[in-house]
Amino acid sequence: MTRAAVRGRTSDVKTEYSKDDLPLDSDFANVMHDWKKRCSKSEGDWAFPNPNTLKVYHAEPIQQDYLRLAGRNAQLGRDIGWHTFRHTYRSFLGDGGTPVGVQQKLMRHAQVSTTMDIYGNAQMRSKRDANS
Repeated sequence: MTRAAVRGRTSDVKTEYSKDDLPLDSDFANVMHDWKKRCSKSEGDWAFPNPNTLKVYHAEPIQQDYLRLAGRNAQLGRDIGWHTFRHTYRSFLGDGGTPVGVQQKLMRHAQVSTTMDIYGNAQMRSKRDANS
C-alpha cells in the first residue's frame, strides 16, 4: 500500500510516479523488517508510529525541533529540512555514476528535467575532480 502523510493526515500519494515500486537494498530491507517486529502496532500499520498516539508523526515539529537544531549544531551554515535529504540523495546518486534516467525513477519524478534542474547540484568533490 502506498500512502502519504502530511501534517498528520494520510492520503493517497499525489502522482502515478509515486506509486511505482521502489527497490530497497537487501540489508536495509532486513533492518526495516527487524524494526517492524519491534515497533508498536498501529491502525495504519506504520513503520514509525508515534508510540503515544499510534498515528503518524507530524513532520514539521520534528524538522523544527531536531533537524534544524542538528544542522545548526553541525555548523552547516544554513537550516536543513526534509527536502535536504532529497537533494543529498540525488547528489549521491549522481556522484556514484547512476544514470540520469535511473535517478529520475528513484526520485519519483515525472520529468527528468525536475531531477536535473531542481535537484541537479553536484557535490563539491565531484566538481573539483572534474575541474582538475
